[in-house]
Amino acid sequence: MPFPNSPPSPPAAEASSLHNIGDWPNHWACIQPGELAVHDGDTQLDWSTFAQRVARVAGWLTEEGLVFGDRVAILLRNRSAYPELAFGTARMGGICLPINLRLTPREIAFQLDDGRPAAIFFEIDLREAVHEALAIARHQPALKVPVGEESDLYALGLKRATPLEKAVPVHADDPVILMYTSGTTGDPKGALLPHRKALFNARNAVLNFQTHPKDRVLVVAPLFHSLGLQILTIPLIYAGGSLFLQDRFDPSRVWRAVADEKITYFGGVPAMHQRLFDALGTSAESGFPDLRFIFTAGSAISTELIRDFSTRGIIVIQGYGQTETSTLCCLDPEDALRKAGSVGRPVHHGEVRIIRPESIAQNPAQWRNADVGETGEIVVKGPITMVGYWERPGPTAEVLLGGWLRTGDLAQQDQEGFVTLVGRAREMLISGGENVYPAEVEAVYREHPSIREIAIIGIPHPTWGETGRAHILLEQGYTHDPKSLEAWARERLAPFKIPREVVIEAELPRTASGKIRKHLLRGAS
Repeated sequence: MPFPNSPPSPPAAEASSLHNIGDWPNHWACIQPGELAVHDGDTQLDWSTFAQRVARVAGWLTEEGLVFGDRVAILLRNRSAYPELAFGTARMGGICLPINLRLTPREIAFQLDDGRPAAIFFEIDLREAVHEALAIARHQPALKVPVGEESDLYALGLKRATPLEKAVPVHADDPVILMYTSGTTGDPKGALLPHRKALFNARNAVLNFQTHPKDRVLVVAPLFHSLGLQILTIPLIYAGGSLFLQDRFDPSRVWRAVADEKITYFGGVPAMHQRLFDALGTSAESGFPDLRFIFTAGSAISTELIRDFSTRGIIVIQGYGQTETSTLCCLDPEDALRKAGSVGRPVHHGEVRIIRPESIAQNPAQWRNADVGETGEIVVKGPITMVGYWERPGPTAEVLLGGWLRTGDLAQQDQEGFVTLVGRAREMLISGGENVYPAEVEAVYREHPSIREIAIIGIPHPTWGETGRAHILLEQGYTHDPKSLEAWARERLAPFKIPREVVIEAELPRTASGKIRKHLLRGAS
């Protein structure tokens, strides 16, 4: 779907403001200035006001000396300032760097040192954690702005700023978001996501979700995650709908908003959906006539839960993607029950293939597609992929081959083209919608004096989908102290990364070359 009422995009080789997603709010401010753009419970902004505030953010950053390509870190809850900052940063040619609110000061410091943002906007009630992170970090952002009721610095900065009337011209491949994920080396990596990815992902959402200006979409998924920002918020701004933000997940509060605000769709991770269903009670007896569907992604959802929702007249559709790609596959609402368990067909803008494992290590020209029902690795090519990992040429070269991006995820495709995930080639586990990378967690645990070796695997969890189980070899002379080890870990890792189970081993199974055979640990009790 072309951008409404816009002329054709110029060639990618020419920089143009038409490529800049920071100009989207202006488009809708011209067409429907008085319609609702953003509502976060405390603040309501129509399109005219929202576009003006985005332009003021861009002007403010420019006046503070930020230039094209500078990063702007955002450490905020879901509030109206978040999309203002994201689109305002884009408008002046900068790169938005979302930071997970659940990270420890040490983890925040790593992203500050690695991403080197020129500015950071953070929740006023997180100032102690931010100050601790800044004390650890070598890099210091020049502009530090607390946001919240106790601070008027953000409001004052916007008021004083001169709006940037014209979006800075960009190439389609110029990065607009630097979103951190983690890798098998144990260090988080920043995926550089360009303007064209945001555009074509938005177009895919319009096609899959049938998003339009009359849509009223609730976003309770954190905006520092792909689901909240890339899959729900950015496409809705593109389509001109109304964005409703909630800063914390409360099932009863979600259902009240769905009913009172006439929400047409919202999204979350499976751990949220079970709680949502449990909270329905009798509130859905009269139905939610405006709710078209609930979107779920991040990990597998049980087909039983999908069918439970359907008995209450609520459609749940699944999708699949990655930080590096955003949505790759999506179910249509009409297929939600018939194909429950599938993540849908590949999206329109992007070429998705499933490659036989025995050929994946070869040159892409020699790749062989898996047969129907055969397991293979998902690869994708097209405008919806990242341009690479921030300052990580090695890891970039490992996943970007001849224009194709290797996802590391294993899947099967049926006769109708529907994709079903069967596992992950990489060892990543997903706990409550959060990506957890064992290598990163293992590297931290190895710093503890009692731990000689550690191997972390994912195991099923009834609420969170998966959780980590640590298999540990202790140093000689040490005994295992569970409470002490957990307290130590909580100072260094976000809670969702900490293994919920610990097994003390006498030895770890190994290959002939000395590598730990983690698949054997998965059968351990």
